[in-house]
Amino acid sequence: MNIMLFHSTYGPRPAVRAAADRLRAAGHEVWTPDLFEGRTFDTVEEGMAYNEEIGKDELLKRAVLAAAPYSERGLVYAGFSLGASIAQTLALGDARARGLLLLHGTSDLAPNVSVDGLPVQLHVAEPDQFETDDWLSAWYLQMGRAGADVEVYRYAGAGHLYTDPELPDYDEEAAEATWRVALGFLESL
Repeated sequence: MNIMLFHSTYGPRPAVRAAADRLRAAGHEVWTPDLFEGRTFDTVEEGMAYNEEIGKDELLKRAVLAAAPYSERGLVYAGFSLGASIAQTLALGDARARGLLLLHGTSDLAPNVSVDGLPVQLHVAEPDQFETDDWLSAWYLQMGRAGADVEVYRYAGAGHLYTDPELPDYDEEAAEATWRVALGFLESL
């Protein structure tokens, strides 16, 4: 499978490279575009401030430019938190997308978006300060109406970015469970 994996608001940290290596070891081809031009951050607040400085439109433009050379191969779009929201936007706009793997995040849907059975898998903490229960319920219904085939996995007690071993949110048990399920999802595509 060809996977475009987008980093979180922390930037292209070691956890993103480790995730890409894990996916490659499972036989996938993986690209990890650096949307922050080499910048990484130690706190969510710093990363969000930089994200706002860049602006949503510029960030999406960078993501589209990174994915464009590979999209004809039929990409699986994936991402962590902010990167998941970017992956979702790109996957829903790419008729050749093979799947969408969301880790720790979702995004708004355009009102007229439509996909034909796009396989989507979301892994998120429970509770999650950025992905509240009400938001996730509405998101799930909207994705279903758009035509996506959605699976949601919740991890009780885990922190928001629980797959990053360098962050306080890290939860080894939840992270390993996420990767087992996600690798199975990718194999099914």
